[in-house]
Amino acid sequence: MELTEQMRDFLSERRFAVLATNDQDGPPQQTVMWYELVDDYVLMNTARGRVKDSHLQRDPRASICIEDGYRYLTISGTVALEDDQTTAQADIARLARRYHGAQADAQIAQFQKQHRVTIRLTIEHVIANGFDR
Repeated sequence: MELTEQMRDFLSERRFAVLATNDQDGPPQQTVMWYELVDDYVLMNTARGRVKDSHLQRDPRASICIEDGYRYLTISGTVALEDDQTTAQADIARLARRYHGAQADAQIAQFQKQHRVTIRLTIEHVIANGFDR
């Protein structure tokens, strides 16, 4: 299923995604994430060395769920990890401004002290509830 305009509008609103990655020993690991829909992928960012980072290096399959009560989208696919610090730092600054506007500068300064990794989730499968068909 491709994203409809209504779904894209929903994703453009400031919400949080729950990212699920695969643990090597079985259980999924979930993390609340900032995100932004960019064309046909979902942009996220994390610090190098976190659990989700190591999971995605080993197994690039992932899914996210974004909800508003009973209206939700679950998007699954494979991720590409971008380790270039110019790109990754620009992406986390972009996400910080999306979520915190002008108050993001202090957070961005803290992120600049970290090795950041951009996560690009390619949209391969969509489950939608509460959207016009």
